[in-house]
Amino acid sequence: MAAEPLLRALMRVRTALLDDTTLVRAVASGRRKGETPAWKRVELRWVDLKAGRHLQVVRYDETQAHTSNHAADGDLREVVDALLDEPFGNWHVETATEQMQVRVTKKLEAMVNVTARTEPVEVERSHDQAKERLLPEDDPVLVAVGISTAEGKVKPSRQAKYRQVEEFLRLLDASISDAIRKKALRQPSKADPLRIVDLGCGNAYLTFAAQRYLTHVRKLPVHVTGVDVKQQSADHNSGVAAELGIDADFVVGSIADAVLDPAPDVVLALHACDTATDEALHRAVEWGASLVLAAPCCHHDIAAQLRKARTPAPYAALTRHGILRERFADTLTDALRASLLRLEGYKVDVVEFVESAHTPRNTLLRATRTGGKVKGGGVRKEYEELVTTWGISPRLAELLDERVGGDGEALRQVE
Repeated sequence: MAAEPLLRALMRVRTALLDDTTLVRAVASGRRKGETPAWKRVELRWVDLKAGRHLQVVRYDETQAHTSNHAADGDLREVVDALLDEPFGNWHVETATEQMQVRVTKKLEAMVNVTARTEPVEVERSHDQAKERLLPEDDPVLVAVGISTAEGKVKPSRQAKYRQVEEFLRLLDASISDAIRKKALRQPSKADPLRIVDLGCGNAYLTFAAQRYLTHVRKLPVHVTGVDVKQQSADHNSGVAAELGIDADFVVGSIADAVLDPAPDVVLALHACDTATDEALHRAVEWGASLVLAAPCCHHDIAAQLRKARTPAPYAALTRHGILRERFADTLTDALRASLLRLEGYKVDVVEFVESAHTPRNTLLRATRTGGKVKGGGVRKEYEELVTTWGISPRLAELLDERVGGDGEALRQVE
């Protein structure tokens, strides 16, 4: 690689991006020292639409992709210039005749490497490209858990499940990578693999998919454990694990009573019903898990409390109609869960992990342990005001009270 002034290198990238005849694909990723771009990753390529040729820009955040198309006679140059202004650490640009790699150093210099292609490549302008899959349709795990057929094609009736698995794996991958990078999650080794538990695993499609992707694609040493109340599920899943040669254990028991030794580093809970999600979050806190990913299902507990309690002014319109009250209960429940996890020392994000067209239960709580318990301050005050105003008692608060002793007393007084 040769060193160049950063501005000149970025202008070379700009020229390539704006050339709708030769650009194959460009990718921006990484970050410069002390700065963070607005997006985790950006991909660009020219596509032919009914309205003409456009530069397609796909921006990735922590959970999903955001796609936009820009015509040459529209806002194209403003969009490109804005992306070049972002503090990305790397640009990889492929054209029909060469490949260019630009890496920004700590001193804000550009290390540029340009490689000529031995033969020009044909540029693909089709709008609909097959999406890169984390686990291909014919992966043995997908066949074994019944998502794909023996011929390696996703069953029509399981397309939504396949999409759900894919999007969850993207979130899991990004979350684990980010937590390891920030030293919130330890770096695993073959001697001490990352311990992952899937609470309420059922037929373990998520358990197996997570193990398969992290070990075979990411090459991370992991050991997974599935917990479910049904002996039948444990027997079935153990048979599948043995057939596939997967390093996995399956424990029979409830989420509240499951015994795991050693404690897990990562806790997963996908669509645990109602207060079972609270039990999963409580166990994660109890184990001191470094990372928690929980996608709640129904929210009956708070909804039932709202039906009995008098709605505080001026919020009567939120609970007057049944459907609005149920939706508000969903939001309130997860907001309280996020607040309680923050009080326990976790950084919490509430994100959408798959579009509502595939499942209406598409909210996910992602919590990363960053420190000790919060004794007071704005987070605790906000939580206490919320439960006092609505006259409710979250199940997760009751479970955490049993564990936290003196701090729990303050919550009991609120309730």
